Amino acid sequence: MTATNQPRDVWSSLLPEPLPTQDTELLRQIGFIPGLKELLMVRQVHALEHATVWVLSGASDPSIPDIDFNANWTDTGNLGGLSTEQGFYLYGQVETSEVRRAAREALTRMKGGEWNLAVHPRCGTNFSVGMLLTASLAFSVHLLLPRGPIEQLLGFGFAASTATQLTPELGRLVQQYITTAVPFNLTIQDVAVIADRKGEPDAWGRPTHFIQTAWVN
Repeated sequence: MTATNQPRDVWSSLLPEPLPTQDTELLRQIGFIPGLKELLMVRQVHALEHATVWVLSGASDPSIPDIDFNANWTDTGNLGGLSTEQGFYLYGQVETSEVRRAAREALTRMKGGEWNLAVHPRCGTNFSVGMLLTASLAFSVHLLLPRGPIEQLLGFGFAASTATQLTPELGRLVQQYITTAVPFNLTIQDVAVIADRKGEPDAWGRPTHFIQTAWVN
C-alpha cells in the first residue's frame, strides 16, 4: 500500500497526512523544549510496537476507517508491549527470529504508507479514552438530571452505553494523531531476549523481547 491509496475517513481527510520530515522540522524549530524529543521518540516507537504486533498477528491490511480488525488477522491476545524512547518490550510466546522479522517488516510497511498499522484495538489508549469518556458523561448527566435515584441510574446507564459506542472511534483517533506517529525517524538497532535476575522470562513465564531503536534525522 502506498500513501496515495491509504484509506481515509472524514476526520482523517480534514487533517494533514504525515510527512517524513515533520518531527525533524518540529525539533529544529522548538527542540529547546525539555523532553520534546523523548516524547516524539515514544510516539514513533509506540506506532512501531503496534505495527509489529499486527505483523505477528498475520494482518495484511487492517482498515482504520471501518475499524475492521476482524479480517486477515488472528488476535494474538498473548502478546503485549511497552514503549520507551529507546525501543519497546514485547511480551509473549514468539521466536526471536520472528520478532526480528516482524519488526523490520512493520517499519518498512509503515514508512511505505501503511500508516493504519499504528493503531491497535487492544492498546491501553482505548481503555483510557473509555474511562475518561464514561466519567465525563456520567458527571454531565449527574448535573443535568434530577437528583432522584431512578433518574440518576438511568442517566449513568445512558452515559456508559454512549461511551461504549463512542470509545472505539475516539480511541482510534487519539492513537492515530496523539499517542502514535509514523516512525519515519527510527531504525532498528537490535532485538534481544530479556530475562529477570533469576533467568525467568517474566512474572507470567512469557518470553520478553526488547526491540532497541535509534533516532535518525
